[in-house]
Amino acid sequence: MNFILIAVLVLGAIALVAAVILYIVSKKFAVQEDPRIAQVVEILPGANCGGCGFAGCGGLAEALVKGADAGSIEGIRCPVGGDPVMGEVADLLGMAVANTEPMVAVVRCNGTCTNRPRIAEYDGLRTCQAMNANGSGETGCGFGCLGCGDCTKACAFDAIHMNPETGLPEVDEEKCTSCGACTKACPRHIIELRKKGPKGRRVYVQCVNKDKGAVARKSCTAACIGCGKCQKVCKFEAITIENNLSYIDFNKCRMCTKCVDECPTGAIIKVNFPVKKAQPAKSVETVAQPAAASVNEETKVEEKK
Repeated sequence: MNFILIAVLVLGAIALVAAVILYIVSKKFAVQEDPRIAQVVEILPGANCGGCGFAGCGGLAEALVKGADAGSIEGIRCPVGGDPVMGEVADLLGMAVANTEPMVAVVRCNGTCTNRPRIAEYDGLRTCQAMNANGSGETGCGFGCLGCGDCTKACAFDAIHMNPETGLPEVDEEKCTSCGACTKACPRHIIELRKKGPKGRRVYVQCVNKDKGAVARKSCTAACIGCGKCQKVCKFEAITIENNLSYIDFNKCRMCTKCVDECPTGAIIKVNFPVKKAQPAKSVETVAQPAAASVNEETKVEEKK
């Protein structure tokens, strides 16, 4: 019994000494966290989506506080919260933040089941990553959407869904927070963040096929063939052609939509533009009046003669 009691006392003493040592060490080497970090975290939406470039809202908050101490938080931004949230953070940190134009994810592929028919059947793990690793997919286009929906699974805001009729993802611009999760999930990079534009109006090339025109056209009837007609008609130098593919710089584009009308394959689309009213056809009477007038004039000339 004495041996057991001695053992308990010895172990208790060791535990007590260890606790004291740990307490002293924790106090001596304690890292004090800036209380502003917790305050910033409370303002942030808490999505932890990584769209800001940091691991989560905690990492973003720490970067914002460090930036404020350095004198600038420019370039550090929460895409989910947008200007309202960043305004609150700026007020808390006593900094100024510039307003930025809202962004939205766009799907740069129009390879619907009609435009891009299936030529093979993939029988494997049904993810875009797996299908892309195994080849060009079920169609002849090795650049377009694979249709497995990796982007829909990556979206934490239910802003992107697969259309069963077209086989392509569609973005709900009202729900999209431009976090960029879908762009990272797509192995073929067909989803791009672009400026939402005034009244939600946008013009962009809905194709990423870099094959030569004849090859691209054979695999998809709506593919960009790199003909350059859009580039020639653009007066703002917003369109460039590289690797047989046209691209519109949304910072230079003035949305005149001339390129949309000029594209022979319909690869360039415009979104949320008002439908142009059809011009009324000239009436038969209006056309006939000048002709009748000319006949009367000739008759008068003959009578004078």
